[in-house]
Amino acid sequence: MILQTNEKIRILAGRRNMTLKDLAEKLGMSRQNLNNKLTRNNFSENELRSIAEALNCTLEITFRTKDTGETL
Repeated sequence: MILQTNEKIRILAGRRNMTLKDLAEKLGMSRQNLNNKLTRNNFSENELRSIAEALNCTLEITFRTKDTGETL
């Protein structure tokens, strides 16, 4: 089962005993704005980096070419 990004954020926040309000405050945004982004599952790379930092996590984004297996 592959989790979507918004599901991962919700799970990690729960594991950190953080409500969406807590996470939104750490990110400097309203709970409603964060909830909207989670609902749309629409985040920029910078937002994901900020979320990872707020959740005390490391964000790793990797591209792997299918033909050669090269990663960037």
